Amino acid sequence: MIGIIVNVALAAFKALVGLVSGSIAIVLDAVNNLSDALSSLITIIGTKLAGKPADKKHPYGHGRIEYISAMIIAVIVLYAGVTSLKESVTKIVHPEVPDYTTVTLIIVASAVAVKILLGGYVKKIGKEVNSDSLINSGEDAKLDAVISASTLAAAFVYIFFHISLEAWLGAVISLVIIKSGIGMLQDTVSSVLGQRVSGSLTKAIKKTICEEPEVSGAYDLILHDYGPDRFLGSVHCEVPDYMTADQLDVLTRHIEDKVFQKHHVILTAVGFYAVNTRHDKAAEIRDDVRKIVMNHDNVLQMHGFYVELDEKQMRFDVVIDLEEKDRRGLFERILSEVRAAYPDYNVEANMDANISD
Repeated sequence: MIGIIVNVALAAFKALVGLVSGSIAIVLDAVNNLSDALSSLITIIGTKLAGKPADKKHPYGHGRIEYISAMIIAVIVLYAGVTSLKESVTKIVHPEVPDYTTVTLIIVASAVAVKILLGGYVKKIGKEVNSDSLINSGEDAKLDAVISASTLAAAFVYIFFHISLEAWLGAVISLVIIKSGIGMLQDTVSSVLGQRVSGSLTKAIKKTICEEPEVSGAYDLILHDYGPDRFLGSVHCEVPDYMTADQLDVLTRHIEDKVFQKHHVILTAVGFYAVNTRHDKAAEIRDDVRKIVMNHDNVLQMHGFYVELDEKQMRFDVVIDLEEKDRRGLFERILSEVRAAYPDYNVEANMDANISD
């Protein structure tokens, strides 16, 4: 609401000043402020819709609307930049001489101060509530301050040196706006596609899980993003092979509750890997297999290892870096080496990826 009021007022003043003085740069600056007001309106609508509770059709809530509104804002910024560039090029080909007054300079200077304050405030609020839309709006407001400052500088250059940089400055401003719009769009599209979750969050969740005395490791953490700070996920834990179903049930509920309380993440599933505890031979085989597996580049981890000595069966998961070009080929080579080392065993393995840190 504050952004809308401020931007509409600034747009009106700048449009009047730009038309009176004949400054294309100031007029384009006014158009940019008007697009900011529209961005703020879209932010409000998007935030309200994103806050709607879950329903039968959308059981995970409406949080992803935040990303859609942020994308719309990015498109508006991009459109404003392209339109401004077209107008600036026209003025370069057909230049007009501006006419600045003291009132003109005061209004433009005031706009710089207002946009700096507004940009800092909106971005601060955006970070507090983790809203991409507000953060984008705040960044755009700060960019406007730079644009207004440059128009002010161009005015002084014309007054003191009689050199008109208006149209050329307008073109530079337009390119800066276009670059900002593309950056915003890329970030938002990345969120919509499902980008990698912050390593600090995933590591913190795994650390919380491993605080449980029965858990020797937490792996395969997968988080699904349903809007800012709305994560649902699953994880696998290594636990001793002597634990019973009722003990695992208690542990599951404890882990789910603890992760939600500390990290506001809903774990919809907690799976378990059994860890051999009854035979020293099992530990020897595990260490030997780990050496074989980890003796390859781009292999990040082996986990979920379990061997049944009487039945001659072993199973484990191998985490291969997503940067590896031939992940399947590497996995097959590892599997062949383990089977060659243990020809009497039925070896089963899964290929995992480093989806989270």
